Amino acid sequence: MGFLVIFLTFWGMEFMAWLTHKYVMHGFLWNLHFDHHTPNKEVFFEKNDAFFLIYAIPSWLCIMLGSMFAAWTVMYIGFGILAYGIAYFLVHEVFIHQRLKWFRNSNNVYLRAIRRAHKVHHKHRDKEKGECFGMLIVPWKFLRQELKQIKA
Repeated sequence: MGFLVIFLTFWGMEFMAWLTHKYVMHGFLWNLHFDHHTPNKEVFFEKNDAFFLIYAIPSWLCIMLGSMFAAWTVMYIGFGILAYGIAYFLVHEVFIHQRLKWFRNSNNVYLRAIRRAHKVHHKHRDKEKGECFGMLIVPWKFLRQELKQIKA
């Protein structure tokens, strides 16, 4: 039961992240997100990194309160949010933007499609006209493009 709640929460977070990215980060909290679209190599941290707390605090509260009050489903939801946060850090910060130089390149079609979709997202420097707001669910056209490129 716990694994199922963690799994469903993890994938639910992909949709939550898409909605938050499109309507909050590219909406009323653009002032925190804009520096992510205009990176400055001189600084390591961005205002955009504040969104880490927006997701980390509910995760921490669910884990802590769920374990304190034996509300195991709440605790598992917290672990699902945490698992998505770890995936986000590894995929978005390390693999895509290479803020830490752990994973440079990949020949994996799926990972290359993720990177391609994110580049399309970043071609827009302002908050309007955005596309590809998700992280792990990639539009088919990017998977097809990567498959064609590998076959060529």
